[in-house]
Amino acid sequence: MNLSFFIARRYMLRHKGAFASFIIRLAILASALSVAVMIISVGFITGFKYTIREKMFSFMGHVHVVLRDETEKMATAVPVKGDSVLVKNIERIPHVTSVSPFIIKPAIVHTNGEMEALALKGIDSSYHFMQGASLSGSNIDFTDTAYSKQVVLSQTIADRLFAKAGDTVELYFLEGGSMFPRIRKARVAGIFHTGLEEIDKTFALCDIRMLQRINNWMADDISGYQVDLDNDKYSDTVAANIFYNFLPVASPLSSYSMRDIYPNVFDWLEMQNVNVVILLVIMSVVAIINMSAVLLILMVDRARLVGLLKALGLPAGNIRNIFLGIAGIIGLSGVILGNIIGLGICLLQQKTGFIKLSESIYGMSEAAVRIVWWEIVLIDVATLALCILCMWLPALYIRRISPAKVLEFK
Repeated sequence: MNLSFFIARRYMLRHKGAFASFIIRLAILASALSVAVMIISVGFITGFKYTIREKMFSFMGHVHVVLRDETEKMATAVPVKGDSVLVKNIERIPHVTSVSPFIIKPAIVHTNGEMEALALKGIDSSYHFMQGASLSGSNIDFTDTAYSKQVVLSQTIADRLFAKAGDTVELYFLEGGSMFPRIRKARVAGIFHTGLEEIDKTFALCDIRMLQRINNWMADDISGYQVDLDNDKYSDTVAANIFYNFLPVASPLSSYSMRDIYPNVFDWLEMQNVNVVILLVIMSVVAIINMSAVLLILMVDRARLVGLLKALGLPAGNIRNIFLGIAGIIGLSGVILGNIIGLGICLLQQKTGFIKLSESIYGMSEAAVRIVWWEIVLIDVATLALCILCMWLPALYIRRISPAKVLEFK
């Protein structure tokens, strides 16, 4: 066994004195708290970002193929002809899971003496209902040969209308140039809830064929296609692939990722990374200062040991390695304890959801946690490496210790 590590291990296992014991325990606890805070922060912020993105993607999809410059309103009065060849080409792109046509049209819903403006999203049976969203009642039944006379309202809109699943509502569609709205009756098949105000306050779902009839469109006329992926990190790549490989130059269509359509939402989510970086830097600095101070205190406290080892002929580098070994043991103990605390709190939140949030502000009623193991390993390795590397400067103090001076007393 390496002599320096042997002495360091013996010192850690058999250190005597209340002062040294207190300093070592304090160092381990401080390191553990730094690691725990970093793990908790990364887990909670990663979970928050992932949950918000998934709610957005599950309703709106990852990529839209629509008329150019229609990304803002999407409720265009100009139809797009459905193209089965384009759909098949898009479905063959790696990471694409489904391609669904949609129509978005503004409407007013009326029931129980209450009225609410909303955007109806017309879908067909190929639409995958929102993952991560709760649904009471049922989804739209598309078996009707004409069109389904059912709608799915958001919980927010249903509460304002005092409506529930099974109720009948009236839909008013205002057409340009007409003084009278077109009215359709529909039954509320179900009520969904995502927690995102951008969706819950705005959208409801209906049969795409209903909106085709209201718009006097043909059976293959749509507003565009919604493309769903198995991973949102490929959104920009798939959007570019569709645009450059499957949409002719003369085509009125273009492809947009959700990042293009809702840049403010995704810029806000990316800003959360800044908070994580700031917190990680602060915790790292705290850990470095803590370990540097502890090692310096231990070297001063064990100056006689250093002098004795020098007098016995042990090189200064070996003596320095003893204290670096002590720092490594303290750092490793802190990392292990920090993982137990940090991962314990994260797993407890996943199981119980004991930390509650305001859904109207954060888009979720419970703090979401997502544990990414490579991030945890990176935190552990970086913390341990920093703790050991930052010891080199205090360890230089060993060269200034004179055996004659520290051994002449006592």
